[in-house]
Amino acid sequence: MVLLPTIARSIFRHCCTSQLSNSSSVPETLNFARRWQLQSRRALILESVSECVKLRRLSDSDSGILVVDLQRPKAKNSIGKDMLRGLQCSFEMVNKDSSANVMMICSLVPQVFCAGADLKERKTMSPSEVQHFVNTLRSTFTLLEGLPIPTIAVIEGVALGGGLEMALSCDLRICGEDATLGLPETGLAIIPGAGGTQRLPRLVGKSVAKELIFTGRRVGGREAMSLGLVNYCFPSGEAYSRALELARDINQKGPLALRMAKRAINEGVEMGSMNSALALEEECYEQLLHTKDRLEGLAAFAEKRKPTYTGK
Repeated sequence: MVLLPTIARSIFRHCCTSQLSNSSSVPETLNFARRWQLQSRRALILESVSECVKLRRLSDSDSGILVVDLQRPKAKNSIGKDMLRGLQCSFEMVNKDSSANVMMICSLVPQVFCAGADLKERKTMSPSEVQHFVNTLRSTFTLLEGLPIPTIAVIEGVALGGGLEMALSCDLRICGEDATLGLPETGLAIIPGAGGTQRLPRLVGKSVAKELIFTGRRVGGREAMSLGLVNYCFPSGEAYSRALELARDINQKGPLALRMAKRAINEGVEMGSMNSALALEEECYEQLLHTKDRLEGLAAFAEKRKPTYTGK
């Protein structure tokens, strides 16, 4: 496990120097950083990074699973400055945690994943402030997409605008049948600005993405699965438990292999030729050849037992 006090200091500096913050918010940011606490050696509990974002580590055999909880019930988890700051710090923390194997993003608010940007707060911003906020949101979701471990968005209820863009930045999406997903920005005379115009067509195809963005049409859970927008759709209320099953399955795999597999896929599909992508695959494979985990996997297979991976 990485040295947690060092990570906390890094996140502290990140929060304090974030371009999103201004001088009036510094005391508030200092309070956020002071709330980081190590509860035990086996279970890392990060209290409020912001008032509406919490990062926690599951315990015992699930200790490789991190969970980002969204909790802003009065605003349907809409993304304002405070939530954005919390998301930034949480993703930065995960990015530096070498003991993490998989991360889930969940909502603690019933029937809502994330309703998008906080339009009430947005109304008070100048055009330059809006641009800065959207740019920061985009870079935060780019950080999420670039995390080295698998990520899962757990969607129950509404995921609109920036909420859907956050889910699109995850590797996998699991929803309940009552989910409502959409990018309604053109109805507000703007476009999805936090990656939606780029990630959605890469996921569902250019034609379907254009229809959904041009019309702002919202789709339910079952249709979202048929379009390839989500990986699985389960009865309402079951998304979290099913996502946890998937996370537990992933958590049992070789930690280094998960990171190399994600890198090979994410970077390879963006390369200009198959030869370049295959060269990347070769490079990622070679990095696993001399690991203790690879030898443990072979030994466990021969001995017909479950492997015990250490990430080395």
